[in-house]
Amino acid sequence: MPGTPRGDDTDLTEEEHVTERRVGGTEGAGAQVETLTEPRCWELLRHAEIGRLAVWVEDHPEIFPVNFTVDRGALVFRTAEGTKVSAALGDAAVALETDSPDAGSGTAWSVVVKGRAEQITDTAGLMDTVRLPLLPWQGGAKGKFIRIVPTEVTGRRFPIVSPEWWRTPLQDVPRSAEE
Repeated sequence: MPGTPRGDDTDLTEEEHVTERRVGGTEGAGAQVETLTEPRCWELLRHAEIGRLAVWVEDHPEIFPVNFTVDRGALVFRTAEGTKVSAALGDAAVALETDSPDAGSGTAWSVVVKGRAEQITDTAGLMDTVRLPLLPWQGGAKGKFIRIVPTEVTGRRFPIVSPEWWRTPLQDVPRSAEE
């Protein structure tokens, strides 16, 4: 049966080999996932520049890319008025995810920060914030400074597998012109 561990896999079909790899057979990387400590997550966040902000808009999730920086145990980003700000400052919690491959080690990491967003409006807070390296990719007025106050910070590091890992026998099957 595909996915059933066996002592010797030499009699498996190619389809069974693919299935075994995907469910965590001996060639799988699932067992090699490392849970990162919170201090290590913050270290990685300090070197990241781009993240994906997840917010709840009406009855569905939305995700927005944001340039951010770490400031006093929180994440800060600069943006314009709109859906992102309205949703982030609403009643629902937000999450920000960032990740990066590390070609030298053959691994990648991912960090997720969950928490509440608040707009920075006090004069002292704004004076401190304008000095932060917040450099949005998109031009235009970006007069809103938002701070994500974390309630949870998690991360993981995992090996990057070869594209051959995901190869299936059907990838080489000719397709019709309409596909």
